[in-house]
Amino acid sequence: MEKTYSVVFYSKALVEPVKKLKDFLKSKINWYNSCNSEAHITICEFIIEESQLDSVKQKLTKIADTFMPFEVFLNHFDSFSNSGAFFIGVTEESKKNLVPIMKKTHETLKSLKHKNDNPHLSIGRKLTPENLKLASDLFTTIDLQFECNEIVLREFDPKVKQFFVIDAFPFGSNPEPEFVQGSLF
Repeated sequence: MEKTYSVVFYSKALVEPVKKLKDFLKSKINWYNSCNSEAHITICEFIIEESQLDSVKQKLTKIADTFMPFEVFLNHFDSFSNSGAFFIGVTEESKKNLVPIMKKTHETLKSLKHKNDNPHLSIGRKLTPENLKLASDLFTTIDLQFECNEIVLREFDPKVKQFFVIDAFPFGSNPEPEFVQGSLF
């Protein structure tokens, strides 16, 4: 059976402070897309047969082992008005660390339904222009950080229409050895 999965940057340290922001916005505009989603930065989303999941997990284990942990700083609010997304943005320095991991994950998993190479933490999606403006007025300053030391695999539950964490792949700080062409003789 086909299922939908996503790979994300996720930290329990962000869940509660971001939930408070989402709940406050929900108190002003009622339900909206992403209001119940736990804080995360999406790397990619894909649909595969459940039987392929072990292979994906092996690939994620292998690439995560090559990454080194680092701090991520989220320091501003912004929006993508074309999609109605309101989000918390990362610093330029954090972006320089996150994007290579995102691209490596995309290359490793190949056939993706959705891929992201602009790291951000969504507060709301598909907001009307009025609600985007309200969110921008409500939220003006932010200062969050977390240690990025793993990537997380989540599975979509169609009944509750939410993704749930099913596995984590810790960074191993083991850069891939360079391939050296050897000689047999």
